[in-house]
Amino acid sequence: MTTNTPPDNNDFTKNPVETTIKIAMTLLLFTWCFYIVKPFIVPLVWSLIITVSIYPVYTRMLIAFKGRQNLTAILVSLILLLIIVVPVVMLAGTLANSGEGVARQLADGTLTMPLPTEKVASWPLIGESLFKYWTLVATHPVEALKPIAPQLKIAGQWLISTGLSLTGSILQLVLAIIVSGILLANAGGGHRLALAISKRFFGAKGAEFERLSETTIRSVAIGVLGVALIQSLLAGLGFFVAGVPAAALLTLACFFLAVIQVGPSFIVIPVTIYVFSCHDTLFSLVFMVWAIFVALIDNVLKPILMGRGSSIPTVIIFLGAIGGMIFSGVIGLFIGAVVLALGYELFRAWVFEGE
Repeated sequence: MTTNTPPDNNDFTKNPVETTIKIAMTLLLFTWCFYIVKPFIVPLVWSLIITVSIYPVYTRMLIAFKGRQNLTAILVSLILLLIIVVPVVMLAGTLANSGEGVARQLADGTLTMPLPTEKVASWPLIGESLFKYWTLVATHPVEALKPIAPQLKIAGQWLISTGLSLTGSILQLVLAIIVSGILLANAGGGHRLALAISKRFFGAKGAEFERLSETTIRSVAIGVLGVALIQSLLAGLGFFVAGVPAAALLTLACFFLAVIQVGPSFIVIPVTIYVFSCHDTLFSLVFMVWAIFVALIDNVLKPILMGRGSSIPTVIIFLGAIGGMIFSGVIGLFIGAVVLALGYELFRAWVFEGE
């Protein structure tokens, strides 16, 4: 004969309370850790992107240096600093000097322009009206720009804040490259950790998702950001040779438009018109050919650099770049596109898993 013993009320209440306390303490610990590492999240993500993107180059150099990981990682980091940071610092210095001046002139309405030459008026269709408005802007800028004065002030303030944030972005980039060198020196352990995390989240499909993540990061970083950097540098070279005012600022604008997949045409077309108005016909024609080459080169470079990488919709790159820049400043322009593209590809693979 069995007897039913009533449940122990103490045991009944003890387990839920202990579970709640454990969950609360775990959440508290993770929240605390998050706020501690929060200042380093953006550079760390950027360093991971750099590491994944240049890992094939690192492996080739590792073979050349007979497997000396630390030496190879240091050399790769130094090369990255020379290739990326030095031009960025030079561009930022020029941009800071010209951008702040342009921004202040935009804000107080004192921005001046050179007068157009007489041959502008002889251009078909738009020549006469363009000559009149250009002359008005050059001689009476306040009157010409008065209808859009509020927008110009906002643009001026944005330019100043963007110029100031460049210093912080450069420091983050330097830190990311240094951390990337450390990650490269420990690439084997990092790969095992990434694979373990993928298996923890996706189970048997962990290795497949890990490879997808690697492919997506490298595809977007090289095929989108790399092409944008090449396009903007080539456009900037043409601007500097032609003596275009605010060339550094226009180069940055070309890079921004190239990242968000709009293309630098919105910058190079007006600049080409300006060059035709200021230089002789031969120089202007050469510049126009260069501008067309710069505007179309992405159609050749993207298939080459992206290879067999995943095809990311343009809207994902656009939203990622804009959202990343709003979230974490100029450097978010790089990170946002990669992170959102990665999230899109992983979500897509998870949704259509098994099909």
